[in-house]
Amino acid sequence: MSTGTSRVPRFGHGSRVPGWDEAVDLEKPPARIPDPAVTPVPELLREQIEAAMAKYPDRRSAAIPALHAAQELHGWCSPEAIDQVATVMQLTPAYLIAVATFYDMFKTLPQPRNDVYVCTNISCSLRGADEFFAAMREAADGEDIDVRSFECLGACDIAPMASVNGEYVGPLDFDDAGRIVEDLKAGHTVLEHKQLRYRRCADPEVATEAGEFSPPGADVPRADTAGLGEHGDTTDRPGGSAAIEIPTEEAGE
Repeated sequence: MSTGTSRVPRFGHGSRVPGWDEAVDLEKPPARIPDPAVTPVPELLREQIEAAMAKYPDRRSAAIPALHAAQELHGWCSPEAIDQVATVMQLTPAYLIAVATFYDMFKTLPQPRNDVYVCTNISCSLRGADEFFAAMREAADGEDIDVRSFECLGACDIAPMASVNGEYVGPLDFDDAGRIVEDLKAGHTVLEHKQLRYRRCADPEVATEAGEFSPPGADVPRADTAGLGEHGDTTDRPGGSAAIEIPTEEAGE
């Protein structure tokens, strides 16, 4: 380990972030909500956004799931995607761009459609995550896959692990890097036998002797951690949404 002090790269204005020295354009017209009449929105996306809005008393709380739905459809948070979300939510695009640029899992520039986040925090690193990350990048070279290291994904018990398009998988070995690429290219479920969702509960009253993981569809007892009841009722129970505020001058047009 190096004991030297590494300098933090900074821009000429002293910040590590570009744009801080740019003056505000006071002549720029005020942000406006896109006109629904000239902003077509795919029906499925509209339904997903409206369903997300219905779960919160303030519709702005649905910005993150709405942006995720748009990114899933378009592949990234493009200007078109932002305008579509803004139209349904009756928010300005600037509000949504502020949210999208704050979180690094939103793509505001075109990128590969598939995401592989390899956890390289201490628990995973001690079990070979750094080497797996290198193997994963090599296996995905030239493919429609964005491979990035991640500080912590919160699944230390299956270290080393990764998130593949949001699906947690682990423990991983070097051969899994190639399998992940093959599964993504073929459109298959990725490492189904290593997905965290199929791992048995650690509760001694739930786990059995059949093994650590149970295959999809297997009839094994599980802990009711979500309080869904015996039959796994997953029905959403959305409440009312806050009223959409439209300026008086616009509402009368």
